[in-house]
Amino acid sequence: MGPETVVVTGASAGLGRAIAKEFGKRGAQVVLLARGKQGLQGAAEEIEAAGGRALPIPTDVSDAAAVHAAADTAARKFGHIDIWINNAMVSVFSPVKEMRPEEYKRATEVTYLGVVYGTQAALRHMLPRNRGAIIQVGSALAYRSIPLQSAYCGAKHAIVGFTDSLRCELIHDRSNVRVSVVHMPALNTPQFEWVKSRIEHKPQPVPPIFEPEVGAQAVYWAAHHDRREVYVGGSTVGAIVGNKLAPGLLDRYLGRTGFKSQQTCEPDNPSRTNNLWAPADANQDHGAHGSFDNRAHRFSLQLWVDLHRKALWTALGLTSVAAAVFFSRNGRNGRR
Repeated sequence: MGPETVVVTGASAGLGRAIAKEFGKRGAQVVLLARGKQGLQGAAEEIEAAGGRALPIPTDVSDAAAVHAAADTAARKFGHIDIWINNAMVSVFSPVKEMRPEEYKRATEVTYLGVVYGTQAALRHMLPRNRGAIIQVGSALAYRSIPLQSAYCGAKHAIVGFTDSLRCELIHDRSNVRVSVVHMPALNTPQFEWVKSRIEHKPQPVPPIFEPEVGAQAVYWAAHHDRREVYVGGSTVGAIVGNKLAPGLLDRYLGRTGFKSQQTCEPDNPSRTNNLWAPADANQDHGAHGSFDNRAHRFSLQLWVDLHRKALWTALGLTSVAAAVFFSRNGRNGRR
């Protein structure tokens, strides 16, 4: 078999950029969808340098026709689509009382409907072949919302609901197309430098913060394994499980701490450019990392254990059997 063909939305920067490079260094043919042309070009160069092939296609994922056209272009170029990763997103940091209807509409169109359109485009090419994997980039915020990001949290919740419906339909149709959601922790990406914001200080990811490559490794793994959902980072596990056990307690905790934890001590400029309606600094390549490298973790023990749990359970089982045999033999020897 030849190299796999992978489509990544939001591939010009941040997590999408890291995901694209993760596949590129493994020899994949990576189709890059995003609005920022300079970032797309930078991502394409990284993939080619890493040993993969790249096809950048400037695309706004809120435009269903554009997404389907990009999928058709990818299939014509590489012959097929094996993996589709829905990652593109926009957000607004603002209290609900100050949000504007058009901002909710835009955040929903990109972050949620972009996933719907991407999934439909992927299915149109995967279902006839009866194979393929669709990976939705989720978030801990898909289960546990926080203040100041109601538009983003609502969209991530919607992605889970949509994907669960799709998964049931694929099972009903006995399809071999797989769908998985990878839920991310706080990541050190450039989005906090260009996100639209009404808060007093500069936005930041809620600690603990991880480098985007940690999330990219999880996405690559999910694309090649049959796992319904993957949680990245102990903080993600804690938020999701904690919300199931004590949602009211978390409401009160986040009401007290959620505003401060999402802001640095540095005042923000309310008139700075943002990427809600158009790429911020479209002529600049922002790369995968944001400005929090000195605080970001490059490894997640929780993720490593989760992705290797079958091997770990096997090793634990073999160890238990060996221990039982050892003590059984010693017990018999002691009774002689």
